[in-house]
Amino acid sequence: MLRSRLVILCHSAVLFGALLAATSADAARCGGDFNAFVQNISAEAASGGISQGVISQALGGVTQDMAVLNFDRRQRYTFNKSFEQYVSTRVGPGRINGGRAMLQRHAALLSSIEAKFGVPRQILVAIWGLETDFGKGDMGKLPVFRVLTTLAHDCRRTELFQGELLAALKIVQRGDLPISQMIGAYAGEIGQTQFLPSSYIKYGVDFDGDGRVELRHSVADVLASTANLLHTNGFKMGAPYGEGTANFEAMREWNHATIYRKTIAYFADQLVGR
Repeated sequence: MLRSRLVILCHSAVLFGALLAATSADAARCGGDFNAFVQNISAEAASGGISQGVISQALGGVTQDMAVLNFDRRQRYTFNKSFEQYVSTRVGPGRINGGRAMLQRHAALLSSIEAKFGVPRQILVAIWGLETDFGKGDMGKLPVFRVLTTLAHDCRRTELFQGELLAALKIVQRGDLPISQMIGAYAGEIGQTQFLPSSYIKYGVDFDGDGRVELRHSVADVLASTANLLHTNGFKMGAPYGEGTANFEAMREWNHATIYRKTIAYFADQLVGR
């Protein structure tokens, strides 16, 4: 469920990379005339190697989305439920049974991912289920470039979202997704485990070997990329992952919120009968 996640931001791991991408003196000035901002960010993208064709397709005629700004304002704060209240709305018998079915269906794939990245299958399937009901739920319906340009123009977190916008252009530039598939949620999250574009670029893995990182339709790429994010940030196979452990801290790069990470761990344990 998209709205379950703190937009502090969805994947906290992207904050560092995105800020690096956009805190230079060349960053476009936020606020003011929207079309002038688009022109400036387009020039920055071009100087960073994005083709004029991609820039034109992605940003030509782009408009502000006030619903996105209003949603962003409403999502500024942390969870106000207890863990027990929250987990009861997110991890029920139906989702647990669905997750167990995914463990069986993708057993060979998950074994390969465990061997390469050292992240247990139940953690990956728990995240997958919480984010988009194993790819069957809501991955977002908004044009990513409209969302990100709107948020980048807004001065509240312009550096972050300018970085995300440039990363989204790079996704198209390198051929991972066409413009028509750049559809996501209210902060520009994309795909079955809801990667922000900078995480898509940084952690995305072409695990099915088709030459693209495809996080909307390729289950192999989705699960391997999720494992790569956790592995890169210190997750260790065979070690506990409950609150207070090193693996629990490694999951902070997925989401800052303790309650969300506790829910991942709880769901993972339920999937394997613990």
